[in-house]
Amino acid sequence: MKDARTVIEAPELSPASLPKPGLLSVEDAKALDLPRMTELFKAHLNPGQLHFMKLLGFHKVKVERAEGMHYIDQNGRKILDFFGGFGSLAFGHNHPKLLEARKKFQDEQRHEIAIAFMSQYAAALAHNLAQCSPGDLDMVFLGSSGSEAMEAALKLAERAAGPKRRKFVYAENSFHGKTKGVLAVTDGQLYRADFKLPGENVRVPFGDIDAIEAAFRADPEIGTIVLETVQGGGGIIEAPAEFWRKLRELCDRYGVIWVADEVQCGFGRTGRFYAFEHYGVVPDITALAKSLGGGKTAMAAMIARREIYMKAYGTPKTAMIHAAATFGGMGEASITSIEAINLLYDENLIDNSAETGAYLLERLKTLQAKYPKIIKDVRGKGLMVGLEFQDFSQTLPVVLRPIVGVLDDKLKGSLSGFVGALLLRDHDVLVAFTEYNRNVIRLEPPLICSRADVDTFVDALDRLLGRGIIAIVRDFVKSQVS
Repeated sequence: MKDARTVIEAPELSPASLPKPGLLSVEDAKALDLPRMTELFKAHLNPGQLHFMKLLGFHKVKVERAEGMHYIDQNGRKILDFFGGFGSLAFGHNHPKLLEARKKFQDEQRHEIAIAFMSQYAAALAHNLAQCSPGDLDMVFLGSSGSEAMEAALKLAERAAGPKRRKFVYAENSFHGKTKGVLAVTDGQLYRADFKLPGENVRVPFGDIDAIEAAFRADPEIGTIVLETVQGGGGIIEAPAEFWRKLRELCDRYGVIWVADEVQCGFGRTGRFYAFEHYGVVPDITALAKSLGGGKTAMAAMIARREIYMKAYGTPKTAMIHAAATFGGMGEASITSIEAINLLYDENLIDNSAETGAYLLERLKTLQAKYPKIIKDVRGKGLMVGLEFQDFSQTLPVVLRPIVGVLDDKLKGSLSGFVGALLLRDHDVLVAFTEYNRNVIRLEPPLICSRADVDTFVDALDRLLGRGIIAIVRDFVKSQVS
């Protein structure tokens, strides 16, 4: 009697029996024109995102190469980069010393993945990060993204706090990543959507020490507070210096672990290696990413106090609970970050961030005084600057304000979008925006930015704002129909 299961014979495998799919080569990819790029983007990436790219005119740009402070497009146009990949390009595009280090690594055919062995490159990078970190922040976990580093930070904090203190405090308008764990402490309905998120966490206003103390006092299950030192997505928002000193004291008093998210504001961005160093305090756990990879690789790190780390993972039984992932501390990624950290100091880029950032703020504040009906606020530290526009109605003649004012909420982000689109189209300057306050233009140029670059940007912005709001709106509308 035959077996009831269907039995088939496997076909003989040979190269002829496995036809190659219709693949594009590297050279094919390089040669794609804008219509074909758009077609593939719509078919395989994110069709909805294309809508916003078209509004801003970004869909008309094919980047052929990038160098220093500039992108170079298909027409040879140089675009000054004041976006900086949300802070990922501290060294600009294709810094020659980073390219040299990576080429040497490749030429010598050194190892990339060494999971079974210790990696000299991961070990050296961890040492360098500990050397750059104040206090006893000296235990390092290496990953590939800010979300991954923050996930590691939250898991470490939860284990160290213990099973009876699993709740987190987080801030209004916070952004810590898009993976499910950190979404639970990210305050954005767009990203949270309708996902079922872990934990019953406590939300407080950013910078409100009284609200934090009240939360600590009311709920003994709170074991961790997680805060960006400077809120990026919130619109480049800082808390006063005394807040951070009081926070450290509160955390010590209540036994709460403080996680400082420095993914965007760290690595020299604000004129110190870490933004929290401006305030003379040290968190229990912190996280870096973005420019840690030198703009050439995906690299992230969690750095923790040894006492906290050992409490969570300090025994052979617990050591592997959150050990390195497959690509954590890959060889070429690690040596890129080693070179990047050295470049920060060898080329005085942290000092340049502080000095050039102060000049940028000075020039923008002068512009604010010139256009007070358009520019509401200028703020930031180092080369992490927010330029906030007035609500749309406030930029119009007085007689029109009551009529348009009812639409201000729906029009939020329109003026920053108009200005960003026209800066790119007419002045070859690229800027960024913020997730929560859409009236804010986010400026995070590479830390190699010079005063001349600042002058180029601010002069372009001055000429654009000098057209007046009506002309700006008219020019933007024309760009959409042309």
